[in-house]
Amino acid sequence: METLNKKSVDYKRVKAIKKIFSLVITYLILIIIAIFLAGPFIWLVSSSFKTGQNIYTMDLIPHPFTLANYIGVINFISIPKYILNTVIITVSGIVLDVVLASLAAYPLACMDFYGKNLIFSALISTMILPAAAGLIVNYLTISKMGLLDTLTGVIIPGAVSVFSIILLRQSYLTVPRELIDAAKIDGASEFRIWYKIMLPEVMPAISTIVIFDFIGLWNSFLWPIVVLQDPNKYPLATALKYLSGQFNYKFGYVAAGTVLSIIPVIIVFLAFQKYFINAVAGAIKG
Repeated sequence: METLNKKSVDYKRVKAIKKIFSLVITYLILIIIAIFLAGPFIWLVSSSFKTGQNIYTMDLIPHPFTLANYIGVINFISIPKYILNTVIITVSGIVLDVVLASLAAYPLACMDFYGKNLIFSALISTMILPAAAGLIVNYLTISKMGLLDTLTGVIIPGAVSVFSIILLRQSYLTVPRELIDAAKIDGASEFRIWYKIMLPEVMPAISTIVIFDFIGLWNSFLWPIVVLQDPNKYPLATALKYLSGQFNYKFGYVAAGTVLSIIPVIIVFLAFQKYFINAVAGAIKG
């Protein structure tokens, strides 16, 4: 009996040691990955506070510490003007994407009609195409509409994304069908069901779309250059190209400007991150 008890204690001890060892290895791997991913960003932030003499050194702690790069950026380009352009593009794009994608996803999830699965499959198939593939088509379309050199021309091509439609469709599928049937019995229209019942239920998915759209639109660079001829209409990410100069490259200015442009993205992500995992998990489950 004592032998059995001793073996049981030894087994539990070995099992506990294996569990602790497994956790240690897992956390070490995660820490290494985190350092690998965050390392370039940390170095960028550090470089933004360095002087020109030691800007390319690998020291993470700036010595001497200076705000000259940030002051130079603010004096070199009109930050408030470019931020305003970026806010207009970003907010308009997010609102259009959320409204149009949620409307497009509703019939794909909650209505029965001929060809629904074919339409959904066609939407998924378009995701294999790179964004650059539609650059010329979008440019010609915007040109024919007379929207070149306007912020509207920057916003419209990205007004709705296939990813948003798919994510919202999957989220709609997780809503109990009984809610929709009960609303129809009470005489609610499809629009009222969408607005009053479905949208509140998929707010985590909408928050996820807001995060992705904000990151993409706030950092948009190529499309604004193609559409806009007036530099005063550039968004912030596009305007930062002026910091590099034509004949000299001021990396300190570029680093400081990049950090300034990243701050709003971090704030938005922190504000909506609690919805992110739930939304993605719900979409996969659906």
